Amino acid sequence: MVGLAAIAMVGSHFLQGDLSAGAGQIQQGKQAYQDNCASCHGADLNGTRQGPPFIHKVYEPSHHGDESFYRAAANGVQAHHWRFGDMPPVPGVTRDQVGDIIAYIREQQRKNGIK
Repeated sequence: MVGLAAIAMVGSHFLQGDLSAGAGQIQQGKQAYQDNCASCHGADLNGTRQGPPFIHKVYEPSHHGDESFYRAAANGVQAHHWRFGDMPPVPGVTRDQVGDIIAYIREQQRKNGIK
């Protein structure tokens, strides 16, 4: 019985963590984004001639879930919504850094009315 309570507590902690990112994670994500993503997706997340904007309904969480960002960074992705060409994998970025980047992108999307 005690084991089940512990599992429930741990599970609820992870659920809460998944629902909102802390300011520290968002700040780390902003820096990791600038270092790894901004050259193609824009410093302001509004895209460039090399890559699409993340401040766009195509990237809302219900259409492109967080896992799609993890996979794109790790494996690259074939062009499917835009005509920018295929995205290559992002060398050297860790899964934790991608999580921080996602937290930053999602926070910026919310600020721009994308939920």
